[in-house]
Amino acid sequence: MSRSRIALTVGAALALAAAVSFGVAVGARMLLTRQAAVARRRIGKPLGELAPRSDRVWRKSLTGEIVELLMLGDSIAAGLGADRRKDTLVADVAVIVVGGNDVTHRIPASVSAEHLRAAITRLRARGIPVVVGTCPDLGALRPVPQPLRILGSQMSRQLAAAQAAVAERSGATAVSLRSAVGAVFFDQPDEMFGVDRFHPSALGYRRTAEALLPVVVATVEGRRAGTDTV
Repeated sequence: MSRSRIALTVGAALALAAAVSFGVAVGARMLLTRQAAVARRRIGKPLGELAPRSDRVWRKSLTGEIVELLMLGDSIAAGLGADRRKDTLVADVAVIVVGGNDVTHRIPASVSAEHLRAAITRLRARGIPVVVGTCPDLGALRPVPQPLRILGSQMSRQLAAAQAAVAERSGATAVSLRSAVGAVFFDQPDEMFGVDRFHPSALGYRRTAEALLPVVVATVEGRRAGTDTV
């Protein structure tokens, strides 16, 4: 076989391989797009978009120093899915729980982490200690079909790692919600998730709050002792 014919044969094979790879990539993208639509239909918005109003003075009968606690973040920080405000992540310490919506809206982890850094920086400049609950593992969301759920899990873990790194560099304390409560959400989805199977139930919020509480308390005590520095 002549060199020219060999070159043509190799070229045709490479072109065919490229065409197949392109077709697989397009097919995979179409599959994930369809699965995202399926997940949106399954989850819906049975809870609406208004979380319980949790702003109030808690345990006002107790004497001593008043601790102002600010919850910042997305629908989980707001407590969407809880029926009563005392079942939310009621929280000066600022607690930021954010990330899930960034994954579902395909915001690059670097962009999301930069927004978090900016928020932490502004709070720390005001002398406010910050605790960050990193992005939970979206692999626990049963309404999301496979393989989209695996992809969501990978993306949420990447974002959580980026959030933890940003928190450390910016003077905040990070709590890995995947490590702290991820297993119970995977193992007990019926109990941990609310009616939409996307937001936590009252019990899910309680378990999340229990994971955050020791770090929040330590942060408050550190500030009282003067060990928290901006």
